Amino acid sequence: MFEHEIAAAARTTDLLREAAAHHVVREARKAHPATTRGREPRGRVTTPGPRGARSAPRSA
Repeated sequence: MFEHEIAAAARTTDLLREAAAHHVVREARKAHPATTRGREPRGRVTTPGPRGARSAPRSA
């Protein structure tokens, strides 16, 4: 085998290995989708009332 044939075979092997790893990652993401900011539900954060409001006095 010539040197360039060996290099081409090595590149092909590396590309196949990389494609297989990419496929595994894609399948894992399909099975368990990660929660990202774009997918989080956008709801209003509830607060304990209007700002500056006081709570009722505590009885001892």
